[in-house]
Amino acid sequence: MSVDALTAFLEKINSGACIWDSQLRLVAWNAAYRRTQSVPDHILKRGARLATILDHGPRVLDDTRTGDETEAGALRGLSERGKLDVERVFADGRTIAVTYDAFGANHWLALYHDVTEQRNDVRLLRISERELRLQHAQLDASLDSMSYGFVIWDDELRIIVCNNEFLRMFNLPNEVRAGTTLAEVCRFSAAVGNWPNASAEQLVAIFRERITGARDPQSPKRHEIDLRGRVIRSTYARSAGIGWVATHQDVTEDAARLRELEARKDELAQQNMRFSAAVDTMAHGLCMFDANQRLVVCNAPYARIYNLPPELLVPGTLHSDILRYRFDHGIQPTGDRDAFLERHRALLERRGNATEIFELPDGRIISISHHAMPDGGWVATHQDITEQRRHEAHIHHLARHDSLTDLPNRLAFNEAMETAEQRIRRRERFAVLAVDLDHFKLVNDTLGHAIGDRVLAEASERLRACCRSGDDVSRLGGDEFAVLTGPIDSPRDAAAIAERVVQRMAEPFEVDGHSVVIGASIGIALAPDDGKTSATLLKNADLALYRAKNAGRGAYHFFESGMDAALQERRTLELGLRQAVTNREFRLVFQPIFDLRRGRISCLEALIRWHHPERGTVSPAEFIPIAEDTGLIVPIGEWVLAEACRAAAGWPQDVNVAVNMSTVQFRHPNLFNHIKTALAVSGLRADRLELEVTESLLLADVDTTITTLHQLRALGVRISMDDFGTGYSSLSYLRSFPFDKIKIDQSFVKDLSAKEDSRAIVSAVIGLGRSLGMSTTAEGVETEAQLEVVRGQGCTEVQGFLFSPPLPATAITKLFAEQAGMEEWTRTLRKSA
Repeated sequence: MSVDALTAFLEKINSGACIWDSQLRLVAWNAAYRRTQSVPDHILKRGARLATILDHGPRVLDDTRTGDETEAGALRGLSERGKLDVERVFADGRTIAVTYDAFGANHWLALYHDVTEQRNDVRLLRISERELRLQHAQLDASLDSMSYGFVIWDDELRIIVCNNEFLRMFNLPNEVRAGTTLAEVCRFSAAVGNWPNASAEQLVAIFRERITGARDPQSPKRHEIDLRGRVIRSTYARSAGIGWVATHQDVTEDAARLRELEARKDELAQQNMRFSAAVDTMAHGLCMFDANQRLVVCNAPYARIYNLPPELLVPGTLHSDILRYRFDHGIQPTGDRDAFLERHRALLERRGNATEIFELPDGRIISISHHAMPDGGWVATHQDITEQRRHEAHIHHLARHDSLTDLPNRLAFNEAMETAEQRIRRRERFAVLAVDLDHFKLVNDTLGHAIGDRVLAEASERLRACCRSGDDVSRLGGDEFAVLTGPIDSPRDAAAIAERVVQRMAEPFEVDGHSVVIGASIGIALAPDDGKTSATLLKNADLALYRAKNAGRGAYHFFESGMDAALQERRTLELGLRQAVTNREFRLVFQPIFDLRRGRISCLEALIRWHHPERGTVSPAEFIPIAEDTGLIVPIGEWVLAEACRAAAGWPQDVNVAVNMSTVQFRHPNLFNHIKTALAVSGLRADRLELEVTESLLLADVDTTITTLHQLRALGVRISMDDFGTGYSSLSYLRSFPFDKIKIDQSFVKDLSAKEDSRAIVSAVIGLGRSLGMSTTAEGVETEAQLEVVRGQGCTEVQGFLFSPPLPATAITKLFAEQAGMEEWTRTLRKSA
């Protein structure tokens, strides 16, 4: 066969192929072989030695032999075994399987198969060693063409060349050789019983059609036959210039293996698909690099995090190329570039695991977890934790800030106070202000918590505006606030802040059409004079706050020694007050109100007294504020109302009873029912009950308050405004509701003889009541001169010690039983005084 014919024949083979003579000198080769070896054209020529080609070909890993040494080894192997299988791993990563087998007389056919992908797949999926050997054997068996029966027929269907496997497979005698005709081969085959159901002539016709029917070398014809119980797969193809090429393979034993291999390949493909799907659907970016710092695999999130182009996602890409792209496009950690690269280099050298968090120029925060692999490579996960960090920061902010006002909360303030202890050790002066909003509970009770929250938010803004830059302003809870201010030069600095807060908080809050008036009380403790620990300073600021509240609210007070004892006294009094409610330690006294026009008693005001079993009589000025702060005023007020109605039921029918209503008590939702019950149980007419309220009742939620007043008026109860002139916007309140009576505060009556403005105020109030159809009562009349002034101005009623102090119920009952006249009553009262 000519060299050109052999070359054409070799070009039909998909793998690299070449033919060597007995001394391993090149005879013919195909283009695939040229690509496999990458040898210059002046080296790759007919007659070239295998040693020369190896010396100029790609470097083989883990093989330090020269070309001569390799060639000598190949010749020894071929002479001893008649064939040779070797596998070479090139430095460029390719793995080539080479099979040498006899070809014709004194020639060797070498086939080169690129098995890189199979080897890489096996390594990547970590197939067990047994499976790896099995697949390797199966792959070698499927690719080793010289294990097939091999025949070339000429145009006259005579054998040009055949191998021993062809003879063995069909049990043919050695007489079958080059030149043997198809008819002779069929006779030999029929004679040995290969075809029990066909004659030699029939076999010739069958095989002639099969051989000559394969005229398209690109689409070879394949047939399978049953030969003595064995399955033979035959492939026929026409090769121009050579003849008809036929290969025959005994696939009986390999069929099961092939089916298993196909199934395993499908399984591996499924695993690869699942692996790829799992990697690409991970929330984190993932990348794997080998020991040469080349990319093995990465997923889509990794590419998205760093906006990498497709060409940098190809396996084999250098890690340095990816970093260079990131640095060139500004996708690098903020800070020093060289320092970042040095940290990464050191991490690779020590082959450890680590986690690093850094921020990109665009504000994103990336967390990288680096895991070293035994082979020198590494796997890294990249997570964009920007939102997580923002969420954590938000949670941290919420944990230390009030959700309504966004002021730091008690936890944050305590931390600031603990830090401030270091300032105390440096003898730095600063102040702690404890701030409480006055009357805020009334806002929630009357206008609802939504309006209350709006007031709290606005109050927080006012408080913040009153303080200095750098001051710690916190909401401790409810209507309690605290301020840490410093450094200060003197107590005047803290007082200036407190004065601003008191003034601003006293200004009305306009919320959804409601004008809400509250106020603020403030206690001040100075460091280091009033305490050297945060706990002591906070405690002393609270003590000063209680003093400010007890002094009338709407003011500030500095801590003074002895306040702790006063607080303990107040707490003891509160405990005793709770026991008094349970033990019924209260009693009522009644102070007469005299009608100047009729010259007789028109009403008696019920006043509560508390006789403590150990302290004796406790002044209402001491325990009523405590009762209002603790809510005990509600059960106490219910008792006063019931007792006053019961006592008045035994008085003359034209004498009324007046009961003071605390603002806290008036806001209670069951007030109306309590009043109805007291009247019903006592049998007292509703028009004989006078409820005295103060202007503070109308400071918030005027509409709801006016509605309740009208309900009581509809019941028949009389309503008096007590302490008129001491609150806010008195005239507007008189227009809001037609009170039955105005009681002039005793502070104005007391100064009638000394101050002209007091005389003018009293005169104006009396005139106002007359014009509005309301009776007027002057409180605190103690002298004849005061009586003459209010009588002369037209005052309707008077009340005071000039006529009578408060009397016990028994004295009132006795007085009415005697039915004494005005003069006798007055004279008797004066004697008893």
